[in-house]
Amino acid sequence: MAVYTKFNKENIEEILSNYTIGSLNSFKGIQEGIENTNYFLLIDNKKYILTIYEKRVKSEDLPFFSELMTGLNKAGVKCPIPIVNKHKKSITDYNGKKLMIVTYLEGKAKKTLTPKNCKSVGVEVAKMHEITKNFKIKRKNDLSVSSWRELFNSVKKECSKIHQDLPRLIESNLNDVEKNWPKDLPKGIIHADLFNDNIFFNNNEFSGLIDFYFSCEDFYAFEIAICFNALCFDGVPKNLSFNVTKAKNFIDGYNSIRKLTVEEKINIKVLSQGAALRFLLTRVFDALNTVDGAIVKVKDPMEYLKRLEFHKNSKNFEEFFF
Repeated sequence: MAVYTKFNKENIEEILSNYTIGSLNSFKGIQEGIENTNYFLLIDNKKYILTIYEKRVKSEDLPFFSELMTGLNKAGVKCPIPIVNKHKKSITDYNGKKLMIVTYLEGKAKKTLTPKNCKSVGVEVAKMHEITKNFKIKRKNDLSVSSWRELFNSVKKECSKIHQDLPRLIESNLNDVEKNWPKDLPKGIIHADLFNDNIFFNNNEFSGLIDFYFSCEDFYAFEIAICFNALCFDGVPKNLSFNVTKAKNFIDGYNSIRKLTVEEKINIKVLSQGAALRFLLTRVFDALNTVDGAIVKVKDPMEYLKRLEFHKNSKNFEEFFF
């Protein structure tokens, strides 16, 4: 979440004239995140989120995201629900932008998850994977392993400004990942961006998932690898360490719903290395391509060097979970 497109009260009220959810009480831009513009809306004393799609989000992908959230919610997954406008569509055009209003999910993100929290998230992720098996909607992963070389080439000359060894370290890890990436693992629709700020808790109990705008078809185990990177490293950014207890709790929760295959376990090392590389590359790109005037917190790419070091040096899945 972030604010690239700046709307005033008149803009918001004009947008709301396309809906039948009531009158605007107040609104506020949401600074967290990096992908889309987001506003908190209070409408007839009910809370909503308005998202204006920017940057990497393609217009043709928006129906997928809307159908995914609607389908997940109907199946019992706690997530925002898209609101349909007067034209019975969940996506609205306004001033050359595509936007969506969704219900507000109660709860808030935790900066650091406990092992118990990680187990809860593991359960919910596996439930989501099981539910989406029956969905007919499709979307390929635009940020899969096949895209990372091109992304690296686009920042290769400039990324040494962030860290002088960055080109060499990325090249080394990218060579490993491209060489060892698995070809055939169980796959389906994954969230693909399950960081702390997209997982909500209420009174320390899981309350839901948000921000499905990277969701796509990919290996289920790649989702787990993303979660290991996002949720299971502790410490200050320049001296992170992998918390095996958190990872084991996540896997115990996940396995209680959907059992990992032997092949998935064998490949967790390279998948985790790839997940770290994917987020390093997109953070480097964002750090080098800031938008003038945008209200956004650019996330530090350097947090991913320690993660990559751990993954590259690990021997097998037993170093991730017993």
